[in-house]
Amino acid sequence: MNFQVTFATKWADFDPNQHMRHTAYNDYAAEVRVRFFAKNNFTIADFSRLGLGPILFTEETSFRKEVLMGENITVNMKLAGVSKNYERWKIVHEVFNEAGKLAAVIKVYGAWIDMKQRKLAIPPKEIEGLFVNAEKTEDFEEILVR
Repeated sequence: MNFQVTFATKWADFDPNQHMRHTAYNDYAAEVRVRFFAKNNFTIADFSRLGLGPILFTEETSFRKEVLMGENITVNMKLAGVSKNYERWKIVHEVFNEAGKLAAVIKVYGAWIDMKQRKLAIPPKEIEGLFVNAEKTEDFEEILVR
């Protein structure tokens, strides 16, 4: 399943150089992940009900082209890896400017956390479905957990 969202950027996303702030890219990527979960019938309320939440270990952003003030952007999401028990995952986002040029690539490596115990958790079976139909990157890999 190809998942992408087009956003109308807002004034607060831009810096004095009139291009998009570096952290704004990551904010849009996070929004795409939340919308992906919701589209796959797993809402924020579901996470709360289970006492589970996503956390990030790393977030790496590579900038390629400017996004100028007032431009719309399109952000996609692809699964780059998942552990056998779905505890850990890697996601890649591509951000395209209004002209369709690749503006940034965001790679995140994360896991699920038990909100009460405050430690990593193996998710319930219903979460596995979030990633089964996700579009995979060409270099998709199984994440080995030690």
